[in-house]
Amino acid sequence: MRTIVGIDEVGRGPLAGPVTICIVACGYEIYKKLKKDKRLPPLGKDSKKLKASDRLKYAETLNYIGVPYVVVHVSSKIIDKKGISFSIRRAINTGLEKLKLDPNNCKVLLDGGLRAPLEFKNQTTIIKGDEKERIIAWASILAKVSRDSLMVKLSKKYPQYGLEKHKGYGTLEHRQAVQKYGFSDIHRKTFCKKFKN
Repeated sequence: MRTIVGIDEVGRGPLAGPVTICIVACGYEIYKKLKKDKRLPPLGKDSKKLKASDRLKYAETLNYIGVPYVVVHVSSKIIDKKGISFSIRRAINTGLEKLKLDPNNCKVLLDGGLRAPLEFKNQTTIIKGDEKERIIAWASILAKVSRDSLMVKLSKKYPQYGLEKHKGYGTLEHRQAVQKYGFSDIHRKTFCKKFKN
């Protein structure tokens, strides 16, 4: 196995915006060296435990080092039409195709309940993988930085919802905004059944 791959997702549960997958691919020897790189987050620091400024700093470092990765967003419309599980599978499949990985020549590590396509026979799903494997933690950080940036951009189009603060998650402020203004084009209608439009 020449390549190690880490996969994580963010945005499974929000009321608005996409679900986002990041796939990081790295040669084994390079990965062994990068695991010791002090510029990258220590083990146990998944994206949710980092300040936004630290996530951004680590994402910039990963980009500077040139670690190959791909981020895939799947829209709220597809989530509503096909469901969240389908959307996450689609994102993983799309990302793996973009990276042009040889299924027989890589080890895939995934966070939580994620699965790669069956042709990737050497895959392992790790509970709290973003705390236990650095390559999954990097995928988590890159996915969150990308999705958060997208939600900040969308907040300019839909300023009444405060997306720049909660990034589409179901905070009290967001729920009250939905009740007041109804749904926008980026709200997941199937996730907002309690609210009237």
